[in-house]
Amino acid sequence: MYLPQLLTKLAKGEKLVALTCYDASFARALTRAGVDILLVGDSLGMTVQGRATTLAVSLEDMSYHTEAVARGTAQADGSGAFIMADLPFGSYQASPQQAFAAAARLMAAGANMVKLEGGAVMADTVAFLVQRGIPVCAHVGLLPQSVNVTGYRAQARDEAAAAQLLQDAQALQAAGAQILLMESIPASLAAEVTRILAIPTIGIGAGSACSGQVLVLHDVLGLTEKPPRFAKNFMPGAASIEAAVRAYVEAVKSGRFPGPEQQF
Repeated sequence: MYLPQLLTKLAKGEKLVALTCYDASFARALTRAGVDILLVGDSLGMTVQGRATTLAVSLEDMSYHTEAVARGTAQADGSGAFIMADLPFGSYQASPQQAFAAAARLMAAGANMVKLEGGAVMADTVAFLVQRGIPVCAHVGLLPQSVNVTGYRAQARDEAAAAQLLQDAQALQAAGAQILLMESIPASLAAEVTRILAIPTIGIGAGSACSGQVLVLHDVLGLTEKPPRFAKNFMPGAASIEAAVRAYVEAVKSGRFPGPEQQF
């Protein structure tokens, strides 16, 4: 699936449904279950590699897992899920040229879009990538690659920080970002950003007003020892992993997830 096809779903009034995915087997299952976006996240550092943070994930790791996911979701008619891949820590912050080299590698591995973390400081990099044919999802709010600065806690909870996030979102859109992902911010702020921007927003711990939702697959399947507050285990009562994912897809599409208990 390419970006125009993904945006057509929004134009029809659908919510976008995303899940992290790291291999071909789950890519096939998630595609069958109706997931729109497979996010090859650097969260694999924790879910797959057993690390405490995402910081040690390499570009080689991301390329390997992106290739595996691309093989799993490929459909004969070209209708497989949209693949978004994270640029890992240290692969894009130094310069737009460094970011392009890393992004080009992930696109060659099968990604349809890359995701990078940071606010207005990344606007020049976003513009550089988009102008060279690489779709970009910008990521604001809680930034896992900045965990040593912020820790794992909700962001933009005071007036000044909220105003800064709104400015960052507008700067990233102006630079050409086609999607904005917001993590662990107040639902009211995410709703305001979604209202103001022309591009779609995807929330994770950012309330129900976003254009779509994403979760970590392992949280949805109840495999995380201490899941974040905004997550939900969809395995209880499900006959299979695929059934649990279908339940998640239906809950997002219908607007039942996230509920009040998953919002800040």
